[in-house]
Amino acid sequence: MTHPDGDRPIVAVSGEIDIETEQILQRALRLALARSSVGVDLDLTGVGFCDCSGLNVLLRVRRLALADGKTLGVRALSPWVGRLLALTGTSALFTQVRGPVNGVVHDWHEHSAATHNLMEEMEEDGVPEEAEKLRAEVVQLKRAMLTRPVIDLARGVLMASFALTSEDAWSVLVDVSQHTNTKLHQLAEELVASVNGAALPDHLQQAISTAVTEISRPA
Repeated sequence: MTHPDGDRPIVAVSGEIDIETEQILQRALRLALARSSVGVDLDLTGVGFCDCSGLNVLLRVRRLALADGKTLGVRALSPWVGRLLALTGTSALFTQVRGPVNGVVHDWHEHSAATHNLMEEMEEDGVPEEAEKLRAEVVQLKRAMLTRPVIDLARGVLMASFALTSEDAWSVLVDVSQHTNTKLHQLAEELVASVNGAALPDHLQQAISTAVTEISRPA
């Protein structure tokens, strides 16, 4: 639902944002952005579930806004979305708007200082899009864990973290599995667990880094 608010309309989003609803959200945000001369603000307090599909929509629309000299801001967000942005280090990518929504001022949940500094360095080096892609990783989502195979989740982690295609992410999983003598489902479980905060074993980190470098190398 879109509410007029001067030059910047407020788009109130509610419900669940996932692979089934991402296109609807993207169309709505692009339409609101096209109708504004300066940008759009989001009210995400009604969002009860959001996975990497929803995050990627926000990142794509943000890039579209910046390319047109506009901004995508956040007026308020739900605990779920706040946790998603904090865990992926993407908070700083969105304009922090502290204006009231329905008469209530909502505090913005800041990410860590270390992530903020790293993001600023990457922006200054002229690679904001790469910074976004690296931070648009799959995070802990218990509901998704119950409904999607762990290998698909692990592939999503690689796709979002290293900007790989689905096919390349699968190739990385298979390559690492073979070179580390780790069963594929065990490797996938380790990757997903690392997103939830568990430490990824050093030998797997090294193998993944090597495999990603190899597959990303120009033919």
